[in-house]
Amino acid sequence: MWQVSRKWAIAVMVLAAAGLLLSGLLWQKLGNIQEELARRSTDSGAQAIEARTLARQAQEGTRELTARLALLETRISEVSLQRTQLEELMQSLSRSRDENLVVDIDSAIRLAQQQAQLTGSAEPLIAALKSADQRLQRAAQPRLNPLQRAIAKDTDRIKVASLTDVPVLLIKLDELSRMADDLLVANAMVVYTPARAVAVVSSLPASAARPSSAKAEKSFTLGFDRQVFQAWSQTVLDKLHEEARRLLRVSRIDQPEAALLAPEQSFFLRENFKLRVLNARLGLLSRQTDTARADLVSASAWLNKYFDPASRKTQAAAQLLQQVQAQIKTSELPRLDDTLTALATAAVGR
Repeated sequence: MWQVSRKWAIAVMVLAAAGLLLSGLLWQKLGNIQEELARRSTDSGAQAIEARTLARQAQEGTRELTARLALLETRISEVSLQRTQLEELMQSLSRSRDENLVVDIDSAIRLAQQQAQLTGSAEPLIAALKSADQRLQRAAQPRLNPLQRAIAKDTDRIKVASLTDVPVLLIKLDELSRMADDLLVANAMVVYTPARAVAVVSSLPASAARPSSAKAEKSFTLGFDRQVFQAWSQTVLDKLHEEARRLLRVSRIDQPEAALLAPEQSFFLRENFKLRVLNARLGLLSRQTDTARADLVSASAWLNKYFDPASRKTQAAAQLLQQVQAQIKTSELPRLDDTLTALATAAVGR
């Protein structure tokens, strides 16, 4: 009887020890779960703060773009007003033929200079100088020959100057802005499709498709079953392999902040990329080459940091961005000093 009681006591002690051990394990697991929940809550708060910061930056960029557009519209209005005033002044003047010719050429060239500064193209200057040269040839005045030589000299200098083709760059920047909506972020999940489809009938050799005689029918059936089993097993293995690739993805993370971005933040990434491209566009329109180049460098950094470099669309956008950066030149529009000096001399010597 005593031995039976001892056995029961030992059993109770073992059960109690096992219960204590299980309680400790459950307590430890509960603590780990609480730590994981706290860490995830902290990460979610940080991501929400970053999203609000990006949204605020986007709003500030929009306000800045609006201010720049208003400034450009004001400058265009001023140019239009100046042109109207010049036209009224030319109509009110009562001068001789040569005097009117000199004044007209001077006004047209100065107006072309303003248009060239706004558009970033040398075409207005070339057109104004060509028109002035044709009018001087029709006038055939010997005292205006120095002016004609100065116009020819300035025309040649403008034609050989290396200038930024602003209209072409604007088209490329617009295309880059449209491509931003289709860019894949660096942490986007890619859905894989099966790489091959095995057809049982087509995998059979042509010589085994039809038996040559009734004697080989049994061997043909055994060979056919073996090939069918091999094709079926290969198909099953391929499907298992593709399912495993979908469940597990191993990738290299060079930019941790890009991999930790939430999916909904990809919208703000694309919008900020567009804002930098639009800033570069406005910089080109306002003849601020350094500002445009800095915005393009920033856009390139965002493209390489936050978007998938293996995507074809990202590669196309990066290539287009490099082309725009390479085509932006620092040279300014040539000054028409010789022509303006010759015009001043002709106006004084009338």
